[in-house]
Amino acid sequence: MGLWHVIHEDWQQECCGTPFALGDEVSCPLLLQDPEAVYGGGWHDQLTRVAGSTEEEGGVRLLREESGLVVALGAGRGGGRYRRSGSRGRIESVGLLVAERHGAVWPEVTGRVRAIQVLTQAYEECPPGSRTWQPVAGRRRLRPVDRCPRWFAGETGAGPGRRWCESGVVVTLEVPHTDSPLSSAVRAARGMSHPAAGPAGAPGLPGTEAQGPSGAETRSPSGGETRGLGAVDLAALLVGFSTTAPAAGGPRHHRPGAGRRGDGRA
Repeated sequence: MGLWHVIHEDWQQECCGTPFALGDEVSCPLLLQDPEAVYGGGWHDQLTRVAGSTEEEGGVRLLREESGLVVALGAGRGGGRYRRSGSRGRIESVGLLVAERHGAVWPEVTGRVRAIQVLTQAYEECPPGSRTWQPVAGRRRLRPVDRCPRWFAGETGAGPGRRWCESGVVVTLEVPHTDSPLSSAVRAARGMSHPAAGPAGAPGLPGTEAQGPSGAETRSPSGGETRGLGAVDLAALLVGFSTTAPAAGGPRHHRPGAGRRGDGRA
């Protein structure tokens, strides 16, 4: 089972989404989007690294992730922030997984909802007095909930020229027959890892590596990371892997709550 952070934007969920709760099985097409194009950028824990072969299907460029996930690639730079070419047709890319229900059609991904966080985004008036509002990079809050809202709350005051708005949810989805850096990090946090034979992922990317008791890099065998945890305890564990603040200095090892506020406030 692979764990993947997926963003459901407010307007898409309100328009075409079906409300869901912890433990529900959901299906949706996934788009790997450039993180700087989603609510102003400045993302950390929610970034996803994928690697695999690419192909065209119905005019959509798809990436078949090496562990089994199928995603469409957004426009520009392979759909994510980084792109490195290997063998023919293979790419590695880092971006945000976004539930995309408009435009072209491609295969849906089905998984079980393991954590839900309401995303509240900061916006600023730009230029001042224009009544045009732009998202502020990295200024957001995440609030864990048991159920995705059907409608999202409007603006709340944040001082002259700035406001906060509920702008969607971050969902941690457990997808069968896949594996992910996030799953590996959860297994490591639960003591299910063993020393890695080689690098577990690109340095500085979220969830691509973990450290064992000796400080050596570790890689975890797939499967079992959610075994033995009830829905509430599992959700509480996973929100620790989805905060808004960057780790202080050096590569991120994706340990839940390490040096950061547990509520994920910016």
